[in-house]
Amino acid sequence: MHTEPDWITTPLTADLLRGALDLERTEHGLLPHRLPARARAQNTDPQLAMAEAQPSGVRLVLRTAATAVELDILRTKRDYSGFPPRPDGLFDLRVDGRPAGQAPANGGKVLMIDLATWSGTVTNGPVGTVRFTELPAREKDVEIWLPHNETTELVALRTNAPVAPAPDRGRRVWLHHGSSISHGTDAASPTGVWPAVAALLGDVELINLGLGGSAMLDPFTARALRDTPADLISVKMGINIVNQDVMRRRAFGPALHGFLDTIREGHPDTPLLLVSPIHCAIHETTPGPTAPDLSAVEEGRLLFSAMGDPAEVPTGKLTLGVIREEMSRIVRQRAAEDPHLHYLDGLDLYGETDAAELPLPDRVHPDAATHRRIGERFAERAFTDKGPFARPAQPGD
Repeated sequence: MHTEPDWITTPLTADLLRGALDLERTEHGLLPHRLPARARAQNTDPQLAMAEAQPSGVRLVLRTAATAVELDILRTKRDYSGFPPRPDGLFDLRVDGRPAGQAPANGGKVLMIDLATWSGTVTNGPVGTVRFTELPAREKDVEIWLPHNETTELVALRTNAPVAPAPDRGRRVWLHHGSSISHGTDAASPTGVWPAVAALLGDVELINLGLGGSAMLDPFTARALRDTPADLISVKMGINIVNQDVMRRRAFGPALHGFLDTIREGHPDTPLLLVSPIHCAIHETTPGPTAPDLSAVEEGRLLFSAMGDPAEVPTGKLTLGVIREEMSRIVRQRAAEDPHLHYLDGLDLYGETDAAELPLPDRVHPDAATHRRIGERFAERAFTDKGPFARPAQPGD
């Protein structure tokens, strides 16, 4: 006979969460943020406000003997007018570091976006519940990774045994900043986002500041990186600078220097890896901005096109090729004073040959298989013995 467990409700507090820089108490519960309040107060862009509140890399981390866990959530799902509904966000369960199940989000709000105007309307919905059962009946570390692409307010946590914060396992903290590709657009699940793939392979604690559409060298983001404790830092920069056409070559170099200078104010000796853009055919030699391909939109397909003129590159317009030249030059220039600064060419993570095998479905964002490939290659190049994030030799090694 099926019987309901005797539920214990545990208050949702900061010591049960990893990967968030701030937690906001709302009328419903607890909303994780990936930028601190001071940075959010300086932002006026709705896209960034949406992105930083989507909890890519944020997870509940518990120590418990519970065999059943329920989490009440109020999500905000993003859909596009004229397109089929996007798949529901997923919660990934890991037990003692191993995959142990998935569950879809349900209920909640829907933000409907009109691609012609980028305006949005919200339809309210009820609180949903995510349940995991048949967990091992022993003390264990339980991780519940929140959907990477849906704002998720945490309303209540219930288990059938007491819960405590998971202990510190001595893993190094990796702080990463990037664009929607790092955020996880078109990844299959929260642990399938490429920084999560790399972090799990590298045995590090991830703080993912991949912010969809918003890797713009914003000073408030640099200050957030500066002020966040971390053992390892990476910055993947370029695609948003190009596809939103926000600056020219004259401005990009000094802005990148300033961004790195700010990070170094708080992390003078931390290994810092600057990663240039992966291959994106539409912007390799053609500047931005990027816009939806309206003929494809009429057919119910989302494809992006480059709207810039290659003839303007000599006058300072930016392409991904120009961005890579500037980034590698700046790392070489700073290397004499900063031996802990490193450069990784994004084409080593996903290049032209990869694009022929695994094309970008919308011409900008990787699919699930490509996220895994990028994550595996990053882990190989960054975390292995000769990589910039290799663990220092320990006594007795």
